[in-house]
Amino acid sequence: MEFNYKESKIDINRYPATDNNSLKPWNAGEELALKYFSEKDTEDKVLAISNDKFGFTSVALSENNPFTIIDFNSQEKAIKENFSRNNIKVVKSNFVSPLDSLESEIDFGFIKIPKSTDLFRLYLNQIHNSLNNDGEVVCSFMTKNFNKTIVKIAEEFFENVEQSLAWKKSRLLILKGKKEVEEQNLINTLEYSDAKSFKQYSGVFSAKRIDFASQYFINYISVLPSDKKVLDLASGNGILAHAVTEKCDSCEIHLMDDSVLAIASSKLNVEGDNLHFHCEDTLDGFDKNSFDLVVSNPPFHFEYENNIEVSLNLFRGVQKIVKTGGRFQLVANIHLNYKIHLDKIFSAVEVLGQNDKYIVYECVK
Repeated sequence: MEFNYKESKIDINRYPATDNNSLKPWNAGEELALKYFSEKDTEDKVLAISNDKFGFTSVALSENNPFTIIDFNSQEKAIKENFSRNNIKVVKSNFVSPLDSLESEIDFGFIKIPKSTDLFRLYLNQIHNSLNNDGEVVCSFMTKNFNKTIVKIAEEFFENVEQSLAWKKSRLLILKGKKEVEEQNLINTLEYSDAKSFKQYSGVFSAKRIDFASQYFINYISVLPSDKKVLDLASGNGILAHAVTEKCDSCEIHLMDDSVLAIASSKLNVEGDNLHFHCEDTLDGFDKNSFDLVVSNPPFHFEYENNIEVSLNLFRGVQKIVKTGGRFQLVANIHLNYKIHLDKIFSAVEVLGQNDKYIVYECVK
């Protein structure tokens, strides 16, 4: 999709591509932020950009060589593709994770406010730590998604928190007057059982408790004596991999997630020489016919979007990497009706258990 910014035309596509025409690569809040920046003197200023999923803001402000905060492997791919599409040179050192320190003093920050208020706090804390005392942070949101908590969080870090007028059902929060704040605790502890609690970074899925679907699924995960190589797909904080280790302490276990924060979290919870961690959004890097068992609580929520296309692509990838006779066990919300899709991909699909919310499938290649 094309967009006119200042005197230039930029072209931004989604990655991965989607057949859903209602899913766009940017929203009106991001446009409003660009309108704000176009009216400011940003020449030679240092910028940092958070939650730019497809690179819309990073491309538009590329003349400033902004720091772009990368939480997802798919996000990095999307931004690199859109940089290339717009003939912009990629400066790898400008891509930093949400856990990195920014190596320069920041004049302007931009945050597309995420659905998770914990993640908003993490993004804001990162920029705040490197912001000039007279710098400012611009945060965009769609008015239908407004949450009073984001204002309270912003007021913890800044003296002045101002809301813009609404434009195309979006608004900005303009943050100025940097406060001195105590060092933030970025790791949450989630109680699970008397013997085990899990730690995870702010913003990782299911921030307040162990996900109920995963808890339900663990009762059905089975590891056979012949299962020597296992993958926890969309591993989150690693709870499913942990369940596998309890059933097989000698298995070679791989954990894969699209999120930097999720992989960093899983490393806090599962340890061992037989563990391998992968921050990836596709299964293309694994050998075909190499896994005996894949377990997964696959994603279908992406911020405010529901999109099962990502899960369906992962299911096709699983079919390639699992051995003939190998198994794919997964849990899903029952309303998603994944069975009609799984039946087209795998030789056999069985329902292992279900309740009024969740269903557990076992698929055999």
